[in-house]
Formats: sequence, structure tokens, C-alpha cells
Amino acid sequence: MITRHRFLSGAGWIRLLFTVLPALGLAACARAPRADAPQTFRVMTYNIHHGAGLDERIDFARIADLIRREQADIVALQEVDKGVQRTARRDCPAELAALTGLTCVFSNNFHFQGGEYGNAVLTRFPVKRWTNRHYQMLRPGEQRGLLQVVLDVRGRELVFLNTHIDYRPGDDERLAHAGEILETARAWPGRPVILCGDFNDTPGSRTHQKIATAFLDTWLTAGTGDGNTFPAQKPATRIDYVWLSRGSALDPVKAWVPESDASDHLPVVVEFRWR
Repeated sequence: MITRHRFLSGAGWIRLLFTVLPALGLAACARAPRADAPQTFRVMTYNIHHGAGLDERIDFARIADLIRREQADIVALQEVDKGVQRTARRDCPAELAALTGLTCVFSNNFHFQGGEYGNAVLTRFPVKRWTNRHYQMLRPGEQRGLLQVVLDVRGRELVFLNTHIDYRPGDDERLAHAGEILETARAWPGRPVILCGDFNDTPGSRTHQKIATAFLDTWLTAGTGDGNTFPAQKPATRIDYVWLSRGSALDPVKAWVPESDASDHLPVVVEFRWR
């Protein structure tokens, strides 16, 4: 079988170019995202009290429901058990990852009741690498740490820090840990850094002032009201924070404190937008 081809003359090729190329250009423009389209994502910080709610019942499903309801993309969790007796030796990070459909990074800070106890990060973005820094403790007691996770957030690298620092009277240890946080943040030049956690100190405290030298307290620019998170049943203090490194390519758009009975703390949620 012979196939016959029709060859275009020079004028025919010109007509074809003027007909097809503009159409191809319009199709390409329709597919390409706008360069100035806002890219937002949500961050939550939540001290989950090892999964025990105000009723003292261990219930990871209601924590996961809250995370899904608030559409959090990255979640900093504190007081997380793994293989601990009081939570029936359950792998709490793995359960929360399965319930939320998010990737989990867990860091052990303290061996407790035959298991591990520390901080975790849940994320829907790819994890590029992570590490955990144990603070230099000034007094005997629970070892504290700073979980550092580098994420690929829609093609941009974001450093996400999660911590839970000392609660005891006297702020020397909190100040020392704040200094280690600032030292760690300086190791990530040129990258936006979001710092989350339970800092066990209030706005205006020496701990808050020290962290504010390098970070923006996002509640002050994006939140409404007092932002109090503890205790959950009648929140009287603001000790849970989402911080953003100063001069970064992110803006906090809005911040809020959802109601919940899933822990003795309330979570904080902040929505960010890339500039």
C-alpha cells in the first residue's frame, strides 16, 4: 500500500505557522501557573499530652480529626510517646501518621517507662533530611531537644524546628535553650526557618525577648485576641508559639487557636504565604 503525502508550498507553510503557533502559545499560557499566584500552607503546633484529653482518655483519632479539620500541612507535636507503658506500648507517631495520611518524623529525647518520649513532625511535604539536637541541661531532669526537619515545600526549601523547653521556676534553662535555638537557626543561612513548640514562657518574658531578636512571633502580626493555649479548659496563658525567621520569603497571613478537648493544651495554627 502506498501512502500519498501532500507537500505544502512556501506560502502554505507560512499560513500554517500563523495559524498553529498562536494556538500553541495560547495552550501553553493556559497550562502555565501564574507567576504571582499565592502559595499558602498551614502550620500547626500542638502539645498533645501523650494523647490524653481533658477526660484523661488516650485518643489519637480525635487529635488526627483536629489536624484534618484545620487542614494543617505541617504539624509540630510535643509530648509524644513511642513504646511507653502509660500508652500501652503503642507507636503513637506511626498511628498519627496513618490516621492523618501525613509523613511522620519522630525524635527521642528521653527514655521513659521502657519506651521513648520526645517531639514529632507530621508533614504532607517531602522530607529532605532531619536531625535532633539535645540541649545542654543545666539541672537534672527530663532531657529536652530541638527537632530540625528540612522540607521541600512546593519546590522551595524550608527549615522546620520543633521544641519543648523547660517549665520549672527560674528561666535560666529556658534562656540557655533559647540561645541554642538561635545558634541552630544561624546554621541555615538563606533559608526560611519556622520555629514551633511549647516554650513554657509568656510574651514579654526574657525567653520570648531573646527568641524575638531573630524570629517574628507570628501571632502578633497574624492573630486576633490573646492567643492563649493553656490550660485547654480555661486558657489563661500563651506559651505555645509559631515563630518565623526575620527577613524570610514568607508572610504569616492569619493565625488562630482552634477549640479542642484532645489535650491539656490548645493548638495554634498559622497560614503562611510565599512572597
